[in-house]
This record gives sequence, structure tokens and C-alpha cells, in this order.
Amino acid sequence: MVTACFRFYEELNDFLPPERRRREFCSPCARAATTKHMIEALGVPHTEVELVLVNGESVGFDLLLRDGDRVSVYPKFEALDISPILRVRRAPLRVSRFVADAHLGGLAHLLRMTGFDTLYDNGFQDDEIERIARDEGRIVLTRDRDLLKRGGITHGCYVRALRSAEQLREVFDRLDLARSARPFTLCLHCNAPLHAIDKALAAPSLPPKVNERYERFSTCDVCRRIFWEGTHWQRMRAMVDGLMPGGAPALQARAAR
Repeated sequence: MVTACFRFYEELNDFLPPERRRREFCSPCARAATTKHMIEALGVPHTEVELVLVNGESVGFDLLLRDGDRVSVYPKFEALDISPILRVRRAPLRVSRFVADAHLGGLAHLLRMTGFDTLYDNGFQDDEIERIARDEGRIVLTRDRDLLKRGGITHGCYVRALRSAEQLREVFDRLDLARSARPFTLCLHCNAPLHAIDKALAAPSLPPKVNERYERFSTCDVCRRIFWEGTHWQRMRAMVDGLMPGGAPALQARAAR
């Protein structure tokens, strides 16, 4: 029987029972167990892990554990670039395209608001999410830790917050998204790019008061909605400013109804 000792750091402890949090503990391992197998057997989805050290050396998920190994497991790093020593994945973690599970529609909407390509359908099943993530290289966003343990999912984020605005802040902070955000460049409804439209072309679709008050508009070629800088846009603008140092360019983000 192989026994290895484990220590999980920072938010990875949230997945462990209280008696194993923030301390080293030893656990028996199955025959021919890899680091990935044991990390997930202990309750931590592999997509939450960015760095694994075995006896002080950075290793991949496929390393076979030996008796007496000491395993240190770290989450995603925000302030430090550790890419030169990473061995758990061939590709970077921070690919800014997402697929959200059926419980995160509000978060998907807000990520589109900040310019991140985010697929969402409340009918998505786990198998489909796994296929999309694998085929399109997307990060899976979910509150289902078992979904993140699927072998076809290499990049994922377990969302802890319950409210959409708090979820957005959590994902921005954990994945360091502020530097690559492009607010109000995607349609909030269908995820397609927005582009400017002449007021004369937009006018037939606008309520009279909007036509009188606003001059700048954008549209989505997929759903044909027209967007402008109304009161809803102002609330979204304030949310975006709270996420991004220095603010972001003002673009149209109010859908015609």
C-alpha cells in the first residue's frame, strides 16, 4: 500500500473536510494512483489546480505517486507569473472564453457585458458542456465540482459566490480578467459582436423618446437588437468601473425593447 502526504493551499481547502484544511495529512493511495487521481479522490477538481509539487519538484497530473511522497497543491496564482515552472498542463489556464452551466445564466450575461465570449444555455447537459470545453478550448464555469472532474475538461473555475454580481467579481479576481476586458462589445443576449449603426437606420426600431434623446447606437447582426446608453447602461457602466482600474470606454449597451 502506498501512502502519500498532502497539503492544499488557499481556496483549495474549501473542497476538503474541516479536519484536513490548511494542514498536512497523509492518505493511502490506490495502486498506480497519479497525482490527478488522488487530488480528485480527496475532493478537489483538477481544474482548480495550477501547480503541484511532489517532494519540492513541479510535476504533471500523470505522475505516479510513491510511498512517502509529499504533495503540495496550489490554486491559480494572480500576482505571480509561475508559467516557467508549470507542468500540470501544456496550455495556459487563462483562456478568456467560457462556457457556463445551467445555474450561471446571470454570470454569463455579465461576462458578455464585459466583453468575454461566454456560451450559455439553460438546457446544456454536462456531456455537452464537456464537449464544448474540449472542442473549443473554453473555461468551464460551474458550481458543480463533479463536472470539473470530468476528464475532457482541462480548464475550469468553481464559482463560490451565489449572486451574479459577486460571481463576476470573483471570476475577475481569480482569473485576472480586468486587463483583457472589452466592455460593451458583445451582445448580452446572443454573445455576438456589436457594431455601430447610424441613427437613421436604427430609428424605425426605437421608441420615440429614445430617438429624441440619444445619438449613438450599436446593433447585433444576429438578434437585431439595438443598444444605446440609457439608464440600464449607466448601472452596468458603474459595475464595470468597479471591476476595472481607470474605467473603460463608454459604448452602447441598452437593448431596445
